[in-house]
Amino acid sequence: MILWACIFHRKRKKSAELPPQVRYNLPIEIFYTLVPLVMVSVFFFYTARDSNTLEKVSATPDVKVKVEAFQWSWRFTTEVGGKKLTPVVGQPVSDYRQGPQLVLPVGKTVQFDLSSPDVIHSFWVPAFRFKRDVIPGIKEGNPGRTFEVKTLNEPGVYAGRCAELCGVDHSRMLFSVKLVAQDEYDKYLAQAGSTQ
Repeated sequence: MILWACIFHRKRKKSAELPPQVRYNLPIEIFYTLVPLVMVSVFFFYTARDSNTLEKVSATPDVKVKVEAFQWSWRFTTEVGGKKLTPVVGQPVSDYRQGPQLVLPVGKTVQFDLSSPDVIHSFWVPAFRFKRDVIPGIKEGNPGRTFEVKTLNEPGVYAGRCAELCGVDHSRMLFSVKLVAQDEYDKYLAQAGSTQ
């Protein structure tokens, strides 16, 4: 194909014509400028609108969870009604059911505060349809550290993992989220140790 193009589409010596030019063709130049500008503007509008919705956090969530990601597991500190529970700390595991378990009530607003002392991790619970990078060095209170989700209305145990390649045991940085009915969650809170 290359040889065919070189032989049959080379410039002939006797033909000095230039191919059709689009330079100084005002309608085409306006089209080439406006179409990308409109596309970028539309993308920007929807991105800004959805980012504001996704990053909105309420002043009084039902549950607050401080998530500390470290090489290569998780530490969850839950706060409900001003009471902080004893942190749940994990180790690298091969099955998410063996990792640290975060217990949450169904259908409630949960605010996550993410931190990392070492490298970039990523907090991801696929069932929640939300993933957020955990970046070291972001100070507490910075909006880049927090996000909020409404938990599913379906009790069950859901897999969670780090979605950012963070080192040797990245694939073993697994955890689970157990969603329970409110009465079962109240029993869990009564039995769970408190740090306050």
